[in-house]
Amino acid sequence: MTTITTYLESRSRLVEEALSAVFPRSEGLFARHIEAMRYSLLAGGKRIRPILCLAAAESVSEAADLHQRVLPVACALECIHTYSLIHDDLPAMDNDDLRRGRPTNHKVHGEAGAILAGDGLLTFAFELLAGETLTGVEPAARLRIIHCIARAAGPFGMVGGQALDIAHEGQPILFEELRDIHEHKTGALLTAAVQVGAMAVGCDEQRLAALTTYGRQLGLAFQIVDDLLNATSTTEQLGKAAGSDVARGKATYPAFFGLDGTRARAAEAVAAARQALNDFDAKAEPLRELADYVLTRAK
Repeated sequence: MTTITTYLESRSRLVEEALSAVFPRSEGLFARHIEAMRYSLLAGGKRIRPILCLAAAESVSEAADLHQRVLPVACALECIHTYSLIHDDLPAMDNDDLRRGRPTNHKVHGEAGAILAGDGLLTFAFELLAGETLTGVEPAARLRIIHCIARAAGPFGMVGGQALDIAHEGQPILFEELRDIHEHKTGALLTAAVQVGAMAVGCDEQRLAALTTYGRQLGLAFQIVDDLLNATSTTEQLGKAAGSDVARGKATYPAFFGLDGTRARAAEAVAAARQALNDFDAKAEPLRELADYVLTRAK
């Protein structure tokens, strides 16, 4: 077992345990609604965003209460990411039937139930960030974290990127426009995950700037590899519909650069992400290995 595999498994366990601890049970007045939220949130997945959040914090701090401080932030990120997946899968958007190897939320809980599950996850994320679960983080840092995540998830980040993506389906597109879509739809929240993990443990501005560069390059690599996997993998391998980008007329990196050119661009982005960490010590090694993992992942 490789070092990064061990790291991913250990941090994924922390995230799963934290999500199970903080998220409401399917009981009481809102049991049906909460069950729809839990169906997608607790369905597994790579947990890349919360793990990046933890790894960024660990790269700049050895505080004894580090995980206690950062895990609520990591859970909030996963709630927001999961809400985005539920809404992206809806018939009005990507109209996908499979996610994480099982039926999408709206196939099980209906379109209205899925929309409300996504709404609930988004708002619960900010309850985590603003509430008593988040301890040991200074009020000013807490506000900065909330603002960073809101900006990354909203109309100037992930949601804006999805709007651009839908607007350009089946339309001629420039590479610069494709890059804008990727930077916002996928890259914004991945970058924020790195930033807020560091903010939660009092990172200085110089290292925060370097981590921001790392996050942006990693986010770019992640989406490029997503495009590549969508074009080259099977539905069984991905746990979601393969070939769906081409079917919906979406612009992708392989459409611009071919498969080999796309692999080269992903490698360039990973190299740039690693370079951003040149002044960091061994505590940043998980971040470096995560960049390599993004390049070689199979789903």
